[in-house]
Amino acid sequence: MLIDLNADLGEGAGNDAELMRLITSANICCGEHAGGPDEMRAAVAEARRQGIVIGAHPGYADWANFGRVAAELEPHAVKGLCFRQIASLIAAGAEVKYLKPHGALYHAAMRDPATAWGVAQAAEAFALPCVGLPGSELEKVCESYIAEGFADRRYSPDGSLVPRDRPDAMIESAEEALAQVEWLIRERGVRTICVHGDNPAALEFACALREALPARGHTLRAFA
Repeated sequence: MLIDLNADLGEGAGNDAELMRLITSANICCGEHAGGPDEMRAAVAEARRQGIVIGAHPGYADWANFGRVAAELEPHAVKGLCFRQIASLIAAGAEVKYLKPHGALYHAAMRDPATAWGVAQAAEAFALPCVGLPGSELEKVCESYIAEGFADRRYSPDGSLVPRDRPDAMIESAEEALAQVEWLIRERGVRTICVHGDNPAALEFACALREALPARGHTLRAFA
């Protein structure tokens, strides 16, 4: 089975080059929830140098909270926010192949039809597929959609991610991460797996996935 391995990059975590040697797609921050123009251009240049597929990773313009606090935006404002950030990434030299929202915007797009519409409209304007959780509101309104699973976040019984303010939100061992990824591929039908670039264990988890998934019969390849 073809499986994509993605990571959120360009956010100033300092490990972009190392992670890009392990992944197949890079979700590059567009400078409004973290990072900035310099980090964005550097991440784009590194991805191009290593031949990594680039996706836009727009989030709420909220540096103080890393884009992880919900914001009340009308659907057209969500569309405008995503459109602006995709355009910024393209201006930084990226050939953008998909859109994956960040943080609180991601979660809102998964469950709120109005936010999902705004994200989908921005993606459609650039003819981009969207990435998100299987069975989400975003999937319902996208012309093209890739189901995603997370290696380093735990799940609630309803298929949503455990909130980050809970002590059990993050997976702490590579072994548990691998077991969850296999479950996500087998039971949830995901085709791309995310490792958060700001996770201190990001390199450990990405290395483990890079080694284990081919050994278990999967081919690592970008979906876009």
